[in-house]
Amino acid sequence: MKGIMMSAILGAVVLGGTESTLAAMSNPYGLVYENAITENTAGAVQIHPVQYQLHGINIAANVYTPAGYNASQKYPAIVVAHPNGGTKEQVAGLFAQRLAENGYITITADAAFQGASGGEPRHTDKPYYREEDIHGMADYISEYPGVDAEKIGVLGICGGGGYTLKAAQSDKRLKAIATLSMFNSGRVRRNGYQDSQLDTIQERLLKAADARSEEVLTGKIRLVGQMDFSDEAIAKLPYDLYREGAVYYGRTHAHPNSTFEYTESSLMDLMTWDATDQIELINQPLLMIAGEKADSLYMTQDAFEKATGTKDKELFLIPNATHIQTYYVPDYVNTAANKLVQFYGKKL
Repeated sequence: MKGIMMSAILGAVVLGGTESTLAAMSNPYGLVYENAITENTAGAVQIHPVQYQLHGINIAANVYTPAGYNASQKYPAIVVAHPNGGTKEQVAGLFAQRLAENGYITITADAAFQGASGGEPRHTDKPYYREEDIHGMADYISEYPGVDAEKIGVLGICGGGGYTLKAAQSDKRLKAIATLSMFNSGRVRRNGYQDSQLDTIQERLLKAADARSEEVLTGKIRLVGQMDFSDEAIAKLPYDLYREGAVYYGRTHAHPNSTFEYTESSLMDLMTWDATDQIELINQPLLMIAGEKADSLYMTQDAFEKATGTKDKELFLIPNATHIQTYYVPDYVNTAANKLVQFYGKKL
C-alpha cells in the first residue's frame, strides 16, 4: 500500500485548505486562482460555464472569451487540460483566463469521472478517457461561435500535459502543442516517481487486477491516494512536488471537487500506458515549458528528446521555478503566459 500511495501523490485533495475552499465557495464560478473573474462585465474577459455530452457522460467546462468578444468575428482557440486530480477552477482556469486576456477563446473542462463532470465510478483515472477529454474539448470549441476551427491549439498542464502529448499524436485539429510542467502519469504509476519503485511493479499490477475483480464480483470500488495533510505528514514527503503539491491542492488553492483519490483498478490502464509511446507522430509545433528546479523535469526532458517527428520544437525552462510554483507564483506564471502567447501567436 505504501508504494501505491507514494505514486499517487500527484493530484488534488478535498481536505484542508479552509481559506481557499471558502474562496471557491464565495467566487460565483468556484475559481480559486489569483485575480480570478468574479463577474462578467462588458469590455473584459468573460467566463461561460457550459455542459456537453462526451460518450454519454456529461462534461462540465468553462469557456473564456476575450474582451470585446464578437461572435461574428474569428478568434484562435486554446484547449486547456488540467493536472491529475485537479479541476478547471485551479491552474487550468488561471492559464485559460490569461490566454483569453490575450485574444484567445479558451476552454477547460473537468475530466470525465472527476470534478463536476459525470461518469461512474467516480475518480476513474484511465488514459483513454483523459485523451478523449481533450478531443471532446476540441470538438466543442471548434463549433463555438467566433472560433476559427483552423486555429486551435492545446495546453496541457502536469498530468494533462502527458495526456496532451498522446492526444496530439492523432488529433491534427490541434495545430500548436504546449505543455507546462508535464507529468507522464503512466511512467510514474508504473515506475514510481523518479523511477523509485521499479522493484514493485508486478506487485502493484496484481493489486490493480484484484481491485478490478472485486469491482466485478461485489461492486465495491477500491480507492487509492488517500493522504494525511497534517504539517508533520507533509514535512515527511520525499519530493518537492509532493510537498508543494500538498500545500497547493490541500490549502492555498484547494477546491471541493479536487481529490488525490483514484480507483485502484485504473492502475491496470495507467501502468501499461506512457505519454511518450509513439510520440514521434507529433508533427505539429511543440513547446514544452518546465521549472528549471522542478524535480519532475526529467519527464519533460525525456519527452522532448523523443519527439523526433517535429523539427519545430522548443524546451523552455523557467529560471528557479519548481513544478508547483509554475502554477501560481506571479513571476513564473507571467513568464509562462508570455511564452505561450508568443508561441501561439506565431504558430496559429
